[in-house]
Parts: sequence; C-alpha cells; structure tokens
Amino acid sequence: MFVRCRQIMSDDAIPISALQHWSYCPRQCALIHVEQVFADNVHTARGHAVHAVVDEPGAERSGTVRIERAMPLWSDRLGLIGKADLVEFEADGSAYPVEYKHGPRRQHRHDDLQLAAQALCLEEMTGRPVLAGAIFHFSSRRRREVAIDTALRGAVEAAAGAVRDLLSSPALPAPVNDARCRNCSLIDLCQPKVVAAKTRYHTLLDQLFET
Repeated sequence: MFVRCRQIMSDDAIPISALQHWSYCPRQCALIHVEQVFADNVHTARGHAVHAVVDEPGAERSGTVRIERAMPLWSDRLGLIGKADLVEFEADGSAYPVEYKHGPRRQHRHDDLQLAAQALCLEEMTGRPVLAGAIFHFSSRRRREVAIDTALRGAVEAAAGAVRDLLSSPALPAPVNDARCRNCSLIDLCQPKVVAAKTRYHTLLDQLFET
C-alpha cells in the first residue's frame, strides 16, 4: 500500500468536520470553528462514546484487509485536514473509509458529505479512486454504504469553498431557528429565538423609517 507523504499545508486548512457542521447549520460551524466554543449534550456525549472505539490510532489485519483506525487525512487540492474513524485497505491498496455515527440515518446528507470528503482525501493520498465508503450506525450495528458519486464530490468541493468563505467572514451567520436547533448542543450559546426576534424587530424598525 502506498500513501503519499503529506505536504506542508497552509494555516487555512479546513477541518473535514467543519463541512459536516456547515451542512447541518452554518452558524453552528462558525461558532465551533471561528468562535472556538463548544458544549456537550446527550447527543454529543453519545457520539463521544461511539468514537472512543475508533479514536485510538492503530492497525490490524482481517484476512487480506488492513484496517487503520484514527487515520490522519489531508487534501492539498481542497485544503482539507482531518482523520478517518476507520479505513479498510484491500491488498491492492484500494481504500474504503468508514465513519462511525451513534444514531440512525439522518434525513439529510450531512454525514455522507463528511464521508465523501474523507474519500477525496484518500484518493489524493493513495493515487487510487475511492468509489464508496460506509456509515456505521452504532445504534443498529449496521453499515450503510455510500456511493462517492459525481453529485457528492461536487457537494464536497462546494462545501469546502463555502466554509472557507464563512471562516474568513467577520460576521456570524444568522441562526436557522428551526427544528435543527432542538438537538444542537450550542442552543444556549447561539440563542436562535432571541437573535431571530431581534432581527425581526430591527427589520420592522427599518421598514417603518422607510415609509
């Protein structure tokens, strides 16, 4: 198996996890990666417990497959850096990333985007195509295979650009203030209802002064 030696990356390399955070909520992404704030709730605690299984770097073999845990990843082309929970390497060097998640499949493709970003990093590092990976849903103990197709590849590139713009912006994005907020561990820091109400108030004032 050949993995290209890592080049020195610039200081503006984006964590792969930021793409998943941005996909879920741009304001959450900015709070974590710009403001450097974080808080735990029951969902993040469960996620930490699941990742404890694969957070310790190591390697093992299962037949002809080499399994790498907590494997560092990077892409100079996309300016991404992070790690894969688990990567399975076939005898020919083909890579198959596996991302661990504590809950059931989500309606949106936030986790798929994160997995696809790992796949693109592995392609650059190994020089081999990565056509699929899997999300391991810990609650059901089942894998869900994800095809790393053209649409998902394009979504990763678009997300990387959007996150880079967000991280260089001096202003936090507006809160979404919808159903996503209930499960977000940053709800008390974000204050989506208060911020949204304040925004509506100032919008009304502006409209009054315009008339």
